[in-house]
Amino acid sequence: MTIRVVLVDDQELVRLGFRMVLDAQPGIDVVGEADDGDTALELLRAQEADIALVDVRMPRMNGVEATRRIRAEDGPRVLILTTFDLDEYAYEALRAGASGFLLKDAPLADLVSALNHVHFGDAVVAPSTTRRLLEHFVERGTAGLQPHPAPAELDELTHREHEVLVLLARGLSNAEIADELVVSEGTVKTHVKRILTKLDLRDRVQAVVLAYESGVVEAGRR
Repeated sequence: MTIRVVLVDDQELVRLGFRMVLDAQPGIDVVGEADDGDTALELLRAQEADIALVDVRMPRMNGVEATRRIRAEDGPRVLILTTFDLDEYAYEALRAGASGFLLKDAPLADLVSALNHVHFGDAVVAPSTTRRLLEHFVERGTAGLQPHPAPAELDELTHREHEVLVLLARGLSNAEIADELVVSEGTVKTHVKRILTKLDLRDRVQAVVLAYESGVVEAGRR
């Protein structure tokens, strides 16, 4: 199965570099490029794609708003490009529906792995890095973020589902959660699916964000 990717970055050389390395990878096809969010939306309405690889910092329409609108239009999954330490917007992009993020200086193997993970539904691309990003911005309270009250639906989670949610938020993969709870990986996947359904969440990233914002997991705790 070929993963169709659209590149969204205002720097032409960056797009060229990503296109060269991705087109050389088996099973990945770059099907389009855009230099900002507006152009990306127009392109994605005409071009079918599986993943939009989106820079978080762009003129006119940045990656956060582009992510929000791409997902609102039932567009492809979004993988955000970020410099991490400088990008307060990366946190907002996760809240807007991005399936994860990738550091701009990530090795090629990590980029290919991230695209495959997102394509096949494992929304948290690098769980430990996602956790650090969330903790970084929750602790700082940047960009005017306000704490969210815990939704009543959290009370509907079983004890085991609550355990799984906590471990998700602490950065564990399905396999690591399975080891921690001494259950099968398939059982963990079932719990994750039920958590998303009960909390009306799109994917694992939103579950992690909710866990931090509602206080299920506190920043800095392991």
